[in-house]
Amino acid sequence: MDQKILEEFLVKAKINTYASSGEGGEKVLEDGSKELTYEKGNFKYRDRYFGYNPFIGEEIVWKDGKIIWAMNYYGRITSDSPTAKEIYSFLRKALRQASEIEILRGPKSFYKENFKYINRTEGNLWNFFGTEKIFYINDEVYELIYHGGFIQEK
Repeated sequence: MDQKILEEFLVKAKINTYASSGEGGEKVLEDGSKELTYEKGNFKYRDRYFGYNPFIGEEIVWKDGKIIWAMNYYGRITSDSPTAKEIYSFLRKALRQASEIEILRGPKSFYKENFKYINRTEGNLWNFFGTEKIFYINDEVYELIYHGGFIQEK
C-alpha cells in the first residue's frame, strides 16, 4: 500500500464528510447510527458514529473492497458554555485544516476568536493514538480520544 496515496485520499475524505457537512449532513441508519461516506477511484471511506454528546464512532477505509485502515474515537463536550452547536461548528473549522502532515484529525493547533483546538498524536498512520481538545477562552470545553491504524485481513 502506497502511504502517500492513502494520505491524500484520507485528507479528501475527511474534509468532504463531517468537516464540511457536520450534524445533519449524514445518513441516519436503522440502528440509530449516523454515517458519512466518500469514494474516489478504488477507495471508499466511511465514518459511522452513535450519539451527540457524548458520541462514539469509527472511520474505515477500503481499497478494492478490502479494509486497509481504521480509527475509533470517543468524544464529549465538557462544559455548558459555549453551546454544543458553537463547539461543533468550531470543531468542523479545525478539522477542515487537515493536511497530509496532520491527517488523523485536525492540525496540532488552530485558533479562531475565543476558541483554541489542540491535537496530540503518538505513532504514525499505521499505528497511532491521540487526543484532541477544544478550549474556550482558557477553559476546556471538549475532548476526544482516538486510536487506530493499518488493518490486514487474513
